[in-house]
Amino acid sequence: MALETIPLPYGIRDIKVTAYTDAVGTTLAAASVDLPNGRTLTFSEAEDFEELRGDDKVITLRGKGPSVKWDLEGGGVSFEAVAVMYGGLNATSGTTPEQVKTFTKKSTDTRPYFKIEGQAISDSGGDVHCIIYKCRCDGDLKGTFGDGAFFMTGASGMAIGATLSGKTDVIYEFVHNETAIAIA
Repeated sequence: MALETIPLPYGIRDIKVTAYTDAVGTTLAAASVDLPNGRTLTFSEAEDFEELRGDDKVITLRGKGPSVKWDLEGGGVSFEAVAVMYGGLNATSGTTPEQVKTFTKKSTDTRPYFKIEGQAISDSGGDVHCIIYKCRCDGDLKGTFGDGAFFMTGASGMAIGATLSGKTDVIYEFVHNETAIAIA
């Protein structure tokens, strides 16, 4: 079956986050971390513009460079995913059946850069991946424990251009695969 002209992505199959191993966001970690039970990956491209005005009219507009605003939501909490998105440290102590996992965030921990990749299955076969590079959380890490409700984790932030693996200043990509390919 040939790759269809207009992919029809349906639902969300998977969302993974991948840390950058350097502070400036140029080297990706070897492994991605699953955002458990991914429910939404929303994104919008934005660019701030400056006007040149004269003679009581707008003469021209100049863009300051695009960025992407994104939001994630998943069911449950993965300490590993939280550490990728918000910095901090995971530690496990004890032995089964009394093992304890602790996520610790210090006031001196900065929010790191990371990559987001979401996968949707195409209604006519294959899949579509949305990859957002050099993300950083600029909003709240959201979660609520509530009576009769599952714990939902949410995060939001911005992404700017990254240079890695032969790609220069890439902010995001959509990849349409004829045959579905799982996120690495």
